[in-house]
Amino acid sequence: MWSIGVAVYFVAITFRTSLGVAGLDAAERFEVNASALSTFSLLQLLVYAGMQIPVGLLVDRWGTKRVLTLGIVLFTTGQFGFALSESYAAALACRALLGLGDAMTFISVLRLGTRWFPAKRGPLVAQLAGLVGMAGNLVTTLVLARVLSTLGWTPTFAGSAAGGVLVLLLVLLLLRDHPEGYAPEPVPHVGAAYVRRQIAAAWREPGTRLGMWVHFTTQFPAMVFLLLWGMPFLVQAQGLSRGHAGELLTLVVVANMVVGLVYGQVIARHHAARAPLALGTVAATATVWATVLLWPGGQAPLPLLITLCTVLGACGPASMIGFDFARPANPPERQGTASGIVNMGGFTASMTTLLAVGVLLDLTGDDFRTALASVFVLQALGVSQILRLHGRARRRERERIVTSRVEAVHVPV
Repeated sequence: MWSIGVAVYFVAITFRTSLGVAGLDAAERFEVNASALSTFSLLQLLVYAGMQIPVGLLVDRWGTKRVLTLGIVLFTTGQFGFALSESYAAALACRALLGLGDAMTFISVLRLGTRWFPAKRGPLVAQLAGLVGMAGNLVTTLVLARVLSTLGWTPTFAGSAAGGVLVLLLVLLLLRDHPEGYAPEPVPHVGAAYVRRQIAAAWREPGTRLGMWVHFTTQFPAMVFLLLWGMPFLVQAQGLSRGHAGELLTLVVVANMVVGLVYGQVIARHHAARAPLALGTVAATATVWATVLLWPGGQAPLPLLITLCTVLGACGPASMIGFDFARPANPPERQGTASGIVNMGGFTASMTTLLAVGVLLDLTGDDFRTALASVFVLQALGVSQILRLHGRARRRERERIVTSRVEAVHVPV
């Protein structure tokens, strides 16, 4: 059951990141500048981030199968429409539709994980979901880029939409929300009061807010690099060929998959490692990113670019740690809502950075060094919030553990 959900996430990631290897082609096809090009990914992420809390509420209310089915229909329609778009406005609308469907996948997969696996496997299951999603990114960098250069725009994007049709059939025919006999408590009627209670209760938990800021701070450098600006930076600013740039983007994805397995195992065995891993990833990312941008002459040596892409591969697994802070802070009936709040973090940061880089490139005459330095502003903001909330969330988590043990002792036989 969980594998079916992860297959949907795999396809959604492939669609989401397809523009990352087609940015230069999109600029030529629609005759747009850097700011307009960044609007594609900006709008897609704006819709994605804005839908996270509503989707969390829908998952808590409707269950996984219904939400995933709707998501597949939307993102497949968006991908197919993007293939046929001739105008910039039509292409924007299709990316927004894709973002809307994509927004319904990951929270649904997290919900499946909590329903089909014991709680102690939560960190590893979440990291594995992220790993399989990054495999979708691998398909984008290895396959979609080559197909695009061979077959062209419309056949590439229209052909990839067939993956959405396949996973839609799998969900409709095979997926079940939970094992038999383990149905969750029925959710009361969804009105405005219920929505307010769910969101307020999840937000009151320091673990939810800490998880959101961890996700905010760790995810966006790699997301911005893979989603849009990595290929132009490596080709235009660093002087690499498209082939070599594609190989470095692939390295980010492979590193993500390897680090995800390591982080999942470490956190499952040593819960206290969550914050050090997250902050260590931020520090490593900032250090290598600064070294590349400040390299004399502007073009960094290849070993340094390889190091950058390897370190960026740790950003995705580090962002998953945010869910490990929110999960124990919220009861099962609020997991979807809490996950939605956490997931807003990284995508809000990515959206902000995508826009900032595009605007700064236009203002500075394509000075990637200045434009990409905007990453450090958001990292500093995120780290300050993580340090502010960490102690509070840790104390609250300990209180919940003690309370649950006391309640377990006093359960009548």
